[in-house]
Formats: sequence, structure tokens, C-alpha cells
Amino acid sequence: MNFPPSSASEQKCQVYIFSTTKLVVRYHHLYVLDLSSNNLTGKLPTCLGNLSKTLVSLKLKQNKFHGTIPNTFTSESRLKMIDLSENQLTGPLPKSLANCTKLEVLNIGDNSFDGVFPFWLGTITELQVLILRSNRFSGAIQETSTFSSEFPNLRILDLSNNSFTGQLPDKYFKIWKAMKSVYPGESSVMTAEYLFGLYSVDNPYSMSIIIKGVKTEYQKILNIFTAVDLSCNSFEGDIPQSLTDLQGLQSLNLSNNLLTGYVLPSFGNLQKLESLDLSHNELSGKIPQELVKLGFLAMFNVSFNHLEGRVPTRKQFNTFENNSYVGNPILCGKPLSNDCQGSKTSTLSQTSDEYESLLPSDIIDWVVIFTGFGSGLVIGILLGNFLYGRYHKWFVEHFGMKKGRWVRPLRNQRRN
Repeated sequence: MNFPPSSASEQKCQVYIFSTTKLVVRYHHLYVLDLSSNNLTGKLPTCLGNLSKTLVSLKLKQNKFHGTIPNTFTSESRLKMIDLSENQLTGPLPKSLANCTKLEVLNIGDNSFDGVFPFWLGTITELQVLILRSNRFSGAIQETSTFSSEFPNLRILDLSNNSFTGQLPDKYFKIWKAMKSVYPGESSVMTAEYLFGLYSVDNPYSMSIIIKGVKTEYQKILNIFTAVDLSCNSFEGDIPQSLTDLQGLQSLNLSNNLLTGYVLPSFGNLQKLESLDLSHNELSGKIPQELVKLGFLAMFNVSFNHLEGRVPTRKQFNTFENNSYVGNPILCGKPLSNDCQGSKTSTLSQTSDEYESLLPSDIIDWVVIFTGFGSGLVIGILLGNFLYGRYHKWFVEHFGMKKGRWVRPLRNQRRN
């Protein structure tokens, strides 16, 4: 496509939109720039910050851009989406990105960015999707009180395949309000809305994220979708209880870390959870029976830990295969080939529990029956002894009782 020349003094970009009749309509502002999936090379231009004054959506993913991101974003930025994923970009993130106060989606995954966790992005109150996957970020995720707000609307976070260390960010789990509530209304597609002449135009957001163990490309993101992926780092310590306060979570991946302690029974409270991956850690103890309450759970993986005891059964757990549990030598029960010792005892105990669960009225009925039977037996014995003592001679004459023994009366006895 050949663009007609514009004067340098204007410094305005032009957009050409082709209708089905090949009619060209020209506007003097660039709202959406999508150059994804090409073979573009070189560094990002420094004028990128100036473009952000009109740009609403910037998509440059799947190219061969290298170097750093220019530190030229200003407070006049109108950007709502930035997708620079799958390039060869390096260096720390420019702090001028914090000037993009309208930003809702930031995806810089699959590059070579380095430095610590960019906690200063928490000042962007509109930010809902943050993907830093597969970079070279390192160090502990610092919990700072410098800023008054920290990611209040964040719903999708992907920090996988980096070099983060230390404890899981307990403080952030406590303040991420958007993940704590289950969206009550109808779902809708997240879009970057802008005015195009006299018309309002919606440009849908897109992203790729690993869900249920599979990298999935989402051409549209629903505003009810909530996910946290902290896998393939070096997080250590126990899983904080505050993580289970994120009631809206649909996908949680903590695999391939150094986490210790137990699988939290309170995971059973995450009623929207569809995918839970805790594999390749140092977790111990039993798999909590409370997880059976997760009616939407379609993917569950606790393989290669130090778990023990019987695998839960019933509901969704009847659908999980052997590979969900391998690498835990002392786990037992179906679908594993390792039978639990004392399974008969467990069965008997379960049977006893079933009998104990009878209604009180059923138990009372049986008590009455056995009490009546026992009472009648005792009264019968006492009455028999009384009659025998009083009518002893009569019994002897009629029934032939002698010397305390019963004998059969003789009939048709021969005489000598």
C-alpha cells in the first residue's frame, strides 16, 4: 500500500480504511497500529511516545524488533493496549509507561527484558491484563507501600518463565480487589473504544496465555476471565492463605517452583476454579478432601511433590488420570496403581459411618423392638418358674415328670 505524502510540518499520521468498494477514507489521526506477525526488524522509533497521544492500540507482536523501549511516553498518552510480545527487546521497562494512565492491557511476553518486578505499574489503575511471561526479570517481588494504589483492577497476571525468587506476594493477594469478587453481571468482550469520525469503534483486545496446560490464543478477552500464572520461577515457602481469597480465579498455576508446606484446604472455596496446577514443587501432606467441592475443575495437577495418603474420589476427581499424581511415591488409590494399605479397614469404617448416619427415628425403632423382645423373654422365664413351683404335682401327673427329668409315658405296656 502506498500512502500519499504529508507535509513534515503537520506531523500527523493518516489512516486509510478500505471498504468493500475499495473506497479510501482519510483521517488525520492514527488510532490503531497493528503490524503483528511480520518480519520487521530494527529498533522501536523514539517517536513512539508522540504517537501515543493519538494511538489507542499498539500491536507489534511476532516480529524481530530489538533494543529497548524508548522512554518517551507522556501523560497525554491515550494508549489502552500495548502488545510487544514475541520480539527480541531487551533492557528494563521504561518508567514513562506509568504515564499511560488509560492502559488496560500490557503484553511484553517472550522477550529479553530484565530488572526487578515493575511494581510502579501498579499506579495505572485501569490496568487489567499484565503479561511479563518468558523474560529475564529476577529478584523478590517487593511489597511496597510507596504508592496509594497497586493494581486495583488487575484480573490477568502472567509472570511465568522468569527468575523471580522469595515468597509469593502475599500483600498483593490481599489487595487485588478485582480478583476477589465473582463478576455478577453478563460477560462482555474487552475492547479499546475510540471515535472514528462520527462513529464509535471497538477494537477487541487479544492475548496468548497458557490455560489448562495448553498455550491458547484468545482473539477476544471476556471481562469475567481471571487468571494467575506464577509458574517456572524460584518462589519458595508456604502458599499464603490470602491467595484463596481471590474468589474470582478461574485458573491458577504455581507449578515448577520451590514451594513447601501443604495444599491449602481453602482452595475448595474457589468455586470458579477450572484449572489448578501445583506440580513440580516440594509440597507435602495429603490432598485435601475439600477440593472435591470444585465443581468446575477440569484440570488438576499435583505431580512431582511429596504428597501422601489417598487420592480424593467423587465428582470431578473421578475424571483425572494418573499423570495428575505421578512423582508422589506414597500417594495411593485410584487412578494410581498403588493400593492404599488398610483399605479394608477404611471400607469398614465407611460402612460404620453410613450406619451412624441413620436418622434418629430409625435408631429409636430398633431400640424399641429389641427392648420389647428382651422384656418379654424375662417375663416369660419368671412366669414359667412360678407356675412350675405351684403346680408341680399336676405337671407330674399329666406330663410324667420324675426326679426333675422329663420321661415319655409308657403306652400298651405288657404284663408278665
